[in-house]
Amino acid sequence: MNEIFLDTETTGLSVNDRHKIVEIACIETRDLLPTKRIFHKAINPQRDVPEEAFKVHGFSTEFLRTKETFDKVADSFLEFIKDKKIIIHNASFDLSFLNYELKLIRKNEIKKDNIVDSLEVARNKFPGSSNSLDALCRRFNIDLSRREKHNALLDCELLREVYINLLDVREPKLIFSNESADVVETNSNNLKKKDYCKIIIEPSQEELKLHKEFLKKELKKNYY
Repeated sequence: MNEIFLDTETTGLSVNDRHKIVEIACIETRDLLPTKRIFHKAINPQRDVPEEAFKVHGFSTEFLRTKETFDKVADSFLEFIKDKKIIIHNASFDLSFLNYELKLIRKNEIKKDNIVDSLEVARNKFPGSSNSLDALCRRFNIDLSRREKHNALLDCELLREVYINLLDVREPKLIFSNESADVVETNSNNLKKKDYCKIIIEPSQEELKLHKEFLKKELKKNYY
């Protein structure tokens, strides 16, 4: 099963306030390596974009008025993610908006069966620590220099790198020829011959302290 790394940007924090999606991005991978298939749309939310949201992602009301509405892109989006594992950071947020939009146009909701929430993965691995996408990128020394504002497509790319580190898997090097931008995947039989870059992150004293407090709390809750 191929994977989809998915992210959205919105006009606000909750569908309860009738906020809407302004951007959807998906990157398809196979065994966590990009297939070069991407779904990326800016979306007309059919409402004003509050100043606070504009400061986060940079999409203005005027810019989005020229874009397609969600109902026009829904079918191609659903086809893109069909039968794939979907990895989302803080999945409950994105799913609440996606399913709200789908409900408005009378389409079936996205089921949670194939959803992986990388935030939950991170919380289990680093309890007591900040596990935002930015914080995880800093933890794994992933370059954030391009992230001046929130951008769904860039965040999908960053999430893929974060997720690989969270799973503690080794990513084969990608070889780009001078003649073509096509990705050459390494043969599985030759993986052990390749060089890998493995970063060991030492926890800080504050993280160790928080971890001990978390363990004490969980032990007390579960066993006493």
